[in-house]
Amino acid sequence: MAGTAITHLLFPFIFILILLSTAASRHLNEKLYVVYMGDITSPDIQDYSQTAATESHLSLLHSLLESHEAAEQSLVHSYWKSFNGFAAWLSSSHVEHLSNTDGVVSVFESKNAQLLTSRSWDFVGLPLSQQTNDLEYQSDGYGQNQKVSMTLDWVPFPQNGGERAKQHPTSKPAISTTAFIRSTLQTKSSFCSEILKIIGAKFYYKGLGSQPAAGEFTSPRDSNGHGTHTSSTAAGSIVRNGSLFGLAQGDVRGGVPGARVAIYKVCWLDSCSDVDILAAFDDAIHDGVDVISVSIGHSGSLFFPLEYFKDSIAIGAFHSMKRGILTSNAACNDGFEGSVCNYSPWSLTVAANTIDRQFKAQLTLGNQTSFEGRVINTFTMEQPWYPLVYGGDAANISGGFSSEDSSGCGLYSLDRSKVEGKIVLCYLANPTDLPDGGVYVSGGAGAIIMYDPMNDTAFSFMVPATVISSEQGEIVRSYINSTRSPIANIAKSVAGNDLPAPIIASFSSKGPSGITPDLLKPDITAPGVDILAAWSKVAPMSQDPLDKRAVDFNIVSGTSMACPHATGAAAYVKSFHPDWSPAAIKSALMTTASTLDATLDGNGAAELGYGAGQINPLKATNPGLVYDADANSYINMLCSQGYNETSLRLLTGEFISCPSNLSKNGVWELNYPSIMVISNASEPFLAQFPRTVTNVGPAKSTYEAKIEAPFGMNVTVEPDTLTFTSSNQKMSYNVKIESRIVPDDYALLSGALTWSYDNYSVRSPILVYYNVKQ
Repeated sequence: MAGTAITHLLFPFIFILILLSTAASRHLNEKLYVVYMGDITSPDIQDYSQTAATESHLSLLHSLLESHEAAEQSLVHSYWKSFNGFAAWLSSSHVEHLSNTDGVVSVFESKNAQLLTSRSWDFVGLPLSQQTNDLEYQSDGYGQNQKVSMTLDWVPFPQNGGERAKQHPTSKPAISTTAFIRSTLQTKSSFCSEILKIIGAKFYYKGLGSQPAAGEFTSPRDSNGHGTHTSSTAAGSIVRNGSLFGLAQGDVRGGVPGARVAIYKVCWLDSCSDVDILAAFDDAIHDGVDVISVSIGHSGSLFFPLEYFKDSIAIGAFHSMKRGILTSNAACNDGFEGSVCNYSPWSLTVAANTIDRQFKAQLTLGNQTSFEGRVINTFTMEQPWYPLVYGGDAANISGGFSSEDSSGCGLYSLDRSKVEGKIVLCYLANPTDLPDGGVYVSGGAGAIIMYDPMNDTAFSFMVPATVISSEQGEIVRSYINSTRSPIANIAKSVAGNDLPAPIIASFSSKGPSGITPDLLKPDITAPGVDILAAWSKVAPMSQDPLDKRAVDFNIVSGTSMACPHATGAAAYVKSFHPDWSPAAIKSALMTTASTLDATLDGNGAAELGYGAGQINPLKATNPGLVYDADANSYINMLCSQGYNETSLRLLTGEFISCPSNLSKNGVWELNYPSIMVISNASEPFLAQFPRTVTNVGPAKSTYEAKIEAPFGMNVTVEPDTLTFTSSNQKMSYNVKIESRIVPDDYALLSGALTWSYDNYSVRSPILVYYNVKQ
């Protein structure tokens, strides 16, 4: 499913096919690389100036190149505000030399990540009536005073309702560096007054190697719609009676409508360079945001998993975590087991699930046979009946297209004289064929699209359309062949209840990760299917450039849409607990998540698809216990994974000595809110997981352990009772998992550990993953 457009699946829109070697080269033997050098080494971060950083980086390049001028031409960008490093055009020999240079953590080619792209907030239990603990802006809703960074995205289009907000009645600076606001807002004052919740915006394109393409705004402005949609989902203000041509009508708002947003645009034509991603992180961390939302990712993790410190998003998220900022990431849209991206343990990895609403349009044939197809069809056809033709019978022969070509209704593949004014039956074998475009340019009245892989997601098209199964399509084709004058009608979509829900979306990438498979990823799931939110009026509604409809709101799907739901939930929790660490906030979201019914998951991924479950923001504000972790916790895990002390010292800017008693399975010892064992062995195993919880609930409380053991496993907890006598008290326990059976080949065995006291239930999923190699 990677890169599926049905372009409309905004997965590509933040999270998707990894495009190798796409950076423009200055010379045939050079490519654009990132040289990552770890944390800022100066004791006082303010003392490490841009000038000092640039000179240091030029000096290093000068040692490789023939002159200072050559070094200046090679250097593309210096990172100096929040971490140390630079981007430069380098040859393979330069890369080899730098990789072995003291002070360098990693050198990696800059690749392109892609975008992974209402009612949903009510569905996760955060109704409009709820408020945060900060009551400073009662009139603007909850999430007040939080600064959400929508990194790697576009600035919402100025006139969109979902982003409108009155000026906050406060003298507090919205961000720590007020000069940032003054110097980087690239728009007129009217923009500021209409969308005051956007407190700053920057854009980055050095990773392109050239100016942005024609048609792009060389500014933070949104020409795509993705940035408007994701930012309004996380923090959009309340808009009454919003809809897409009457569909999904109701109050539209973000999870934290009182929060303020900073935008860092790094994506151009759906691709986002590592060079620019790191530059955006460097700025966002320094600017002092509270939460970072990243609805983009490097797809292709199933075959090409990225090491943590050769992954720009993982690097940025690590330094964010060190500064107390949680990074919320989309899990990618590849759909397959093992394809999850953005899997670093210090970030929140978000899958996508359905909500209890779906959009369907009824197709009726002249013989009164009817089918309902899942689709966003905003059109009402003017006539009761239209002639019906099969695309394969209407090939544009003179244009060089065969019947096989035209069966998919690809662009210019249809003979206009045979389809004009007719509904066309199209077989969609390749999601990038865009059958509606072919029907549109040929004057067709509508499209019936046969497509099987994703029946849980509704797409928008440029013409009246519905999507049916191949089996149903064959019935339609038989009808066409049975009569001289086949006719049909496609009704406008209607919204209906989609029960049961939530179910993990078919496109949502599944674990385990290829780098640390014993760490359960994704962490959490959130609504990401058929999500209504604000949209840029200059962006095509259906994501097809030929589509000229301008809308205030749009309905789209993707892990890009799920990610800002989790971001909003994290900001909501942080408004109650501003002193909590990123790990504590993530723990609260995971241990209070609503569990999903694995039997309803058609692909059988279970926790590999949804992690701990669906976000429950209200419960997450009062979790009872949290699993906390800091940079040292992750460093110890990295030590056990084979990272050397020298690199780790650069990474942290501190003296690091890896503990001598770390086990090879150090990830089991990470204080994580979930537990996972992965085994390729045909022998029984014994695994132990030490954990420490911090009491953030009632000062005096006693929690008891309840174990749901995975099938064939013995699970014990010692001690099985935790008695707290004060707030913020820490207590430790150990989980032991011993296998009693060994499956013949593949098995996912699910369980859970829940600590209970009064009305508190602190749940950690347990997953045993067997993939026995014969």
